[in-house]
Amino acid sequence: MPRIHFQQQLAELKDKLLAMAALAQQAVESAVDAYLQRDLALCQYVKQNETAINTAQRELDEMAYELLAKEQPMAIDLRFILAVIKINGDLERIGDQSMGISRRTRDILKSEEIELPVDFAAMGEFAGRMIRTAIHALLEGDARLADTVREMDDEIDRMNRRAHDDLLKLIQEKPQYTQQAMNGLLVSRSLERIADHASNIATDVIFWIRGADVRHQLSLSMD
Repeated sequence: MPRIHFQQQLAELKDKLLAMAALAQQAVESAVDAYLQRDLALCQYVKQNETAINTAQRELDEMAYELLAKEQPMAIDLRFILAVIKINGDLERIGDQSMGISRRTRDILKSEEIELPVDFAAMGEFAGRMIRTAIHALLEGDARLADTVREMDDEIDRMNRRAHDDLLKLIQEKPQYTQQAMNGLLVSRSLERIADHASNIATDVIFWIRGADVRHQLSLSMD
């Protein structure tokens, strides 16, 4: 019976993490939409969402640490709880980055509306797909699917570099649009960081399933 109860608690922990992941996903989508549409109502939604994410993070951490202390799990169960704690932190930071995009939206409302040479919608969709895939890998316990998320990170890095180059060029050619371009640089950087957190989640899924730390594997293979 104690073992069955412990497994039920692990299932509840996983459900809470998936619910928090849904909040983080919504935060990213809403923040990008707010920026593209210059929508203050969506900015307010992102702020409310961040409050919910922060509350969920505290509850998840408390539950995870209580399980570690009371149950003293071993092997794959221990790795799962440790992975949950780390994923929890990454989801909270995704909420923070979404708030950063929301703040950029409030800033651009003070400036003339111009079309920047960056496809922020595509960047946001790609980062969102990385989050969804990483969480699906967690849900299914699929390390191979998690591997694909880590491979996707290179593409969002390229998008961010391209945005950086194009926006700096705009500043040089049309300095009157410096404020809008600088906001664009910060939004692009936030989306790249969101993708990094999705990659971190995938890494933690791999750690849970395979018991392997692959954090530096891709970077080493590229040296």
